[in-house]
Amino acid sequence: MNGSKVTSTIKDEQLIERRRNQMIKGAVSLFKEKGFHRSTTREIAKASGFSIGTLYEYIRTKEDVLFLVCDSIYEKVKARMEAAFLKESASLDHLVQAVRAYYLLMDEMQDEVVIMYQEMKSLSKEAQEYVMQKEKAMVAMLEQLLQDSVPHRLNQRDISLIANNIFIQGQMWGFRRWMLQKEFTIASYTERQVAFLLAGIGLGDGLPATGC
Repeated sequence: MNGSKVTSTIKDEQLIERRRNQMIKGAVSLFKEKGFHRSTTREIAKASGFSIGTLYEYIRTKEDVLFLVCDSIYEKVKARMEAAFLKESASLDHLVQAVRAYYLLMDEMQDEVVIMYQEMKSLSKEAQEYVMQKEKAMVAMLEQLLQDSVPHRLNQRDISLIANNIFIQGQMWGFRRWMLQKEFTIASYTERQVAFLLAGIGLGDGLPATGC
C-alpha cells in the first residue's frame, strides 16, 4: 500500500498531488488542534481550502487522509535523512553532522511526528505495516551510517541498538517537549545526545557541561 493506492476519481496525477498536499497541510493543522477522531471530513476539507465534494474526489474515507499524512511525513523525513546521511566517504565527523541534522529535522517536524504516532493506531493493519516498514528502512540508514563511520568495528546487535536509540532520541524532542524544552534548546539537547553517543561507542573524551 502507498499514497498512489488511495483511490481518486481524478485522473490528472499532478492535480492529485497538488490537492493532496493541500489536504495533508490542512489535516496536520487540524489534527494538531483537535486530534484525528474529533476532526470531521468537512473540517478537513475547509482546512484544506476546498469543499467536502472536492475532498471526496481525492480520498474515500477520513482514514485515507490520515494515511496520506503519515506517508507524507515519512517521505519528508526519509528524503532529508538521505540528503544528510548518504555521502561518498563516511567519517566520524560525517556521523556527528548527520545526527545533528536529524535532530534539527525532528525539531522542525515535531508536531507532525507527534500526530503521526498518536494517531497511527487508527490506520488499518495493512497501512500500519506499510508505514512501519518505512521506519525500519530509516533505522537501517542509521545502521549503515554507523557501520561506515565508526573507526572501530561494532557488532551488529550494538549497531542496531545504537541506531534505534538515535532514531527515538530525535523523536523524543517532540514527545517530551513539555519537559525537555524547559531545560534545553534544540542545540544544547543535540550536543548532549551527540556526546552520549560518542561516549557510548568509546569515542568521547568526556561529556560537555550542561547549559544553553
